[in-house]
Amino acid sequence: MKKTIKFSSGSTVFHFDSSLEVLGKLVDKSTTYIITDDNVYHYYQKRLKGWNVLLIKAGEAFKNMDAVQQLTGQLIEAGADRRSTIIGMGGGVVTDIAGFVASIYLRGVDFGFIPTSVLAMVDASIGGKNGVDVGVFKNMVGNIRQPRFLLYDYSLLKTLPDNEWIGGFAEIIKHACIKDAAMFKFLEEHSLKEYKKKPALLSELIQRNVLIKAKVVQKDETEQGDRKLLNFGHTLGHAIENTYQLPHGEAVSIGMVVAAYLSKAILDFKESERIVKLVKAYGLPAYYDYDAQDALMKMRSDKKRVKDQIHFVLLEKIGKAVYQPLSMDQIASVVETMGGSVTLSK
Repeated sequence: MKKTIKFSSGSTVFHFDSSLEVLGKLVDKSTTYIITDDNVYHYYQKRLKGWNVLLIKAGEAFKNMDAVQQLTGQLIEAGADRRSTIIGMGGGVVTDIAGFVASIYLRGVDFGFIPTSVLAMVDASIGGKNGVDVGVFKNMVGNIRQPRFLLYDYSLLKTLPDNEWIGGFAEIIKHACIKDAAMFKFLEEHSLKEYKKKPALLSELIQRNVLIKAKVVQKDETEQGDRKLLNFGHTLGHAIENTYQLPHGEAVSIGMVVAAYLSKAILDFKESERIVKLVKAYGLPAYYDYDAQDALMKMRSDKKRVKDQIHFVLLEKIGKAVYQPLSMDQIASVVETMGGSVTLSK
């Protein structure tokens, strides 16, 4: 199944229920460079035989300018030119780096993604955000440029560790919280085990999430309005993710719970406990013993801060999010209360 979505800066073709073997029909093998990490390459070396492969080390710790410089040097050495295509094959770290390298190499060459994790399939590879971290600060250097295509091969999820499956569902729950109350209920009625066992159910869920994010980005590619809602759970999540070496999904899950209780305090949101219950049902953490003062300090350096206010995504109800400027004092009271192994849902 193929679906083309037009964004203001270009179109992306989504190839759902596809296969890695289709790649040869989408690009010229001789001028294509696949960026992947050593983890993914370990599993799919045979299926990538005959392709130009550039390797990076796996993990968020290597999503930095050093990796960008290394890859750029390898592309120059290989003779990549403006007709070349770069493919990011991997999870969110790989697609972020590959998209960024493609966007700046020779002032921009074509690129596409083959996401290999649930997180990358439903979130990280969609929407054109490319970039790298600077120290503990997430995605501080980057740009917005759309991939030419995304190829979805669900068989690539077979080698995904359990914790990566769990992490991907944090973004799925996020989409349900901000945009799709029916999907939230659907998630409550099913389980991770079911999604792993039933490819058709998983395919339907992935496509639903892709379209939620793509439609939001379509209306607001440069994050002036509705796209900001996709940051639900990410403000605190990003503040603690690199500090404690937390997987992205876990950090976002903790951030969503804090945002839910902030929504309760500011907007009288009444379903915080429902969110806590759902994230736990999918194996995600609801709480974490983080240093509140350190988290607040990092939030002050967040890209979403304007003067002494942070624009925070809050929930009016499940499926309806709003974007609201909050003072650091308003945020601090909840962040400090939640910093520790508290269980507010009891």
